[in-house]
Amino acid sequence: MNDPAPQARASALLGRPKLWLVPTLLSGLLALLLSLLYMGGIVNPQGDLKDLPIALVNADTGKPPAGQEQNLGTQIAAAIMSDTSSDKADWRQLTRTQAQDELDSGKVYGALVVPADFTASVGALTGTGATARPTLTVLTNPGKGSLGSSLASQISTQTAHQASQTIGKQLTRSAPRADATQKLLLADPVAVTTEVGHPVGIHSGLGLTAFYYTLLLVLAGFMGGNIVSNGVDTGLGYADNEIGPWHTRLPTVPINRTQTLLLKMAMTAGITVLTVSLVMLACVAILGMDATHLPLLWIYSYCASLAVGLGVQAINAAFGGIGQLVSMFVFIVLGLPSSGATVPLQAVPAFYRFLSHFEPMRQLGDGVRAILYFDARGDAGLTRAWTMTAIGAALAILFGFAMTAYYDRKGHSRLTPQPA
Repeated sequence: MNDPAPQARASALLGRPKLWLVPTLLSGLLALLLSLLYMGGIVNPQGDLKDLPIALVNADTGKPPAGQEQNLGTQIAAAIMSDTSSDKADWRQLTRTQAQDELDSGKVYGALVVPADFTASVGALTGTGATARPTLTVLTNPGKGSLGSSLASQISTQTAHQASQTIGKQLTRSAPRADATQKLLLADPVAVTTEVGHPVGIHSGLGLTAFYYTLLLVLAGFMGGNIVSNGVDTGLGYADNEIGPWHTRLPTVPINRTQTLLLKMAMTAGITVLTVSLVMLACVAILGMDATHLPLLWIYSYCASLAVGLGVQAINAAFGGIGQLVSMFVFIVLGLPSSGATVPLQAVPAFYRFLSHFEPMRQLGDGVRAILYFDARGDAGLTRAWTMTAIGAALAILFGFAMTAYYDRKGHSRLTPQPA
């Protein structure tokens, strides 16, 4: 009877430098890249902010003050539009109806509104006993995310206060005999009020449910695709199945790479029906997330998650053992900071704005946001989201089958006989 082979001890193996080399390098590189990519997208939104779309509405219909050619609303609008001291805001001068339409379609993050009676109400301040302050209104758009709406509100409020101080200087000069109380009022005559320009439901996470729902769809597609891939490899005998102390390996089924990918993609398409339905069940039915257009939301959710799953299968087929790591970077690591969901794309570095043109999470998030918050309007991002989702799915299928066909032609067979 042969003696069993001697067993290695961990204490002895720890002294082998080659055993440490690859895990150490990959772990360190992954930690460094994750830190740079994630924190790089959010660490300085105020400093990176550029051209945040904000509507400017001048509804002032009053007559120009004595000795002036324009009413105060027109003067304020002209001063804002001609100001080149900052590029943080992309002011869009619109009518009240146009501004509301852009708020309702998510094209602007907020608005600053000069009311129709603004010039008249400012002029009344120089009269006897005037106490009521004229107002400028800041409109927010929480459907664009709490941070984006907050940034727009800050810019609009600061701009309104600057306008108030400019008007105050004019009023103070025109009323030299005003008493102390009236001078205090004239120095900063305009009140700034904040209102919600496009409300979202109370169960919308302050405009964050679209991001987290999109993340769920991406994770369902990513994890589901990898589970299917590993499950098929195990079921066909190309990978070991080890659960706790139990280890099995099934007989190997002869099949080429192209047919294996076809099988995995078909199974992904079927299983995604279940995973997406459960995501919607949990979010909408159980947790009460505000959502309308439920049939459309389900169809879009299925297509979005399936596109991710097909991408995972294609990448795994092309890259083999490191495919899961590659797909994690494509769909999650690079996708989160470039999605524009938590931090507006106008407030992230240029590298992330570049990624946002093609990174899947941004495309999928725009579609979900349009359905949840903006009445499923095509111009709110849904049309582009459908287009990019279809392109992404098509590219995944073409790339995956092109690589497997190439491997099959070169004779790179997956056939690995089961050991005795």
